[in-house]
Amino acid sequence: MAKNNQTNSVMKYFYSATTDQSFDEAIETVTALLKDEGFGVLTEIDVKDTLKKKLDVDFKKYRILGACNPQFAHKALTAEDKIGVMLPCNVIVEEHEDGKVEVSAVDPVASMQAARSLYRSLGFEERPPYYPNPLDDVVYMERAL
Repeated sequence: MAKNNQTNSVMKYFYSATTDQSFDEAIETVTALLKDEGFGVLTEIDVKDTLKKKLDVDFKKYRILGACNPQFAHKALTAEDKIGVMLPCNVIVEEHEDGKVEVSAVDPVASMQAARSLYRSLGFEERPPYYPNPLDDVVYMERAL
């Protein structure tokens, strides 16, 4: 797969790669690669089919795979129970008009930086934690109402 590290002027919050495989082959490959790394696919959302059923609109082939590694999830949830808002780890497979298939997954560090920037823009400020957190580089923010 060829890596794609640029996204116009938008803050990059994901990793992506393109492949010459067909859409269905890419789904199979991604699922197998996730399995090799200890991840199972818990959910599979066929966005094209869902949008057709719900809105009667046509959309490109686009599938969201909800992947989870139970050991990683348990460790993360034990350390910080609100991390569940980031689970499962979504991987998308989409087919572009030119027939190229792209696979993308969130870059967790960049997405947290983007979230921090968003919260600052909404008037949130960093504050000290109420209690010790076992994770490094945790940032607590609050906004006066």
